[in-house]
Amino acid sequence: MSVQLYLVTYNVLQILGWSVVLVKTILGLLNGLTWPQLYDSVEFELKIFQTAAILEVIHAVVGLVRSPVGTTAMQVTSRVVLVWPILHLCSTARYSIGVPLLLVAWSVTEVIRYSFYALSVLKQPIPYFLLYLRYTLFYVLYPMGVSGELLTLFASLKEVDEKKILTLEMPNRLNMGISFWWILIIAALTYIPGFPQLYFYMIGQRKKVLGGENKKKQ
Repeated sequence: MSVQLYLVTYNVLQILGWSVVLVKTILGLLNGLTWPQLYDSVEFELKIFQTAAILEVIHAVVGLVRSPVGTTAMQVTSRVVLVWPILHLCSTARYSIGVPLLLVAWSVTEVIRYSFYALSVLKQPIPYFLLYLRYTLFYVLYPMGVSGELLTLFASLKEVDEKKILTLEMPNRLNMGISFWWILIIAALTYIPGFPQLYFYMIGQRKKVLGGENKKKQ
């Protein structure tokens, strides 16, 4: 299998997977599902396709794509932590208003992003509407996604503390302690410098990409 065929296949599968998450999320919201019920309805697909995104870190490391390894690893890791140690292990996190926020933000963003990538790999012209959506909807989707992630994370803290989830207390044979509660707090704090940097980067990219398109039209 050629690299191009592999990347196209990967991106198309991600489009299909996230489309399923998006449709199920919309239907769940329209049908008035509770947040835990909404999460249960998309849990299977969410776990598969978000976990599969770990491959994107590998793609960047081995040079299949030009994405920065550090940024890609941070973004993928933050989501995988939300899906597995938080939403999978902490039932209370699923009651958070952050759940529908992150589901909508993630699924819409990913359907657009992977569509963009698939066409790019095929070296096909990117339709203007797709460019516009990719470099405009982030104004709403990024704050929505970050809010959803943080609210869900905060909703898990009490349960993490009470049940000592993924926590290693002293004394023990290793003579070291690990507090998952503090790991989550530190992770939340990284959003303070991380979100504005990414947000303003996308604003700059929007001016660069859509600004150039407008000049061509004129």
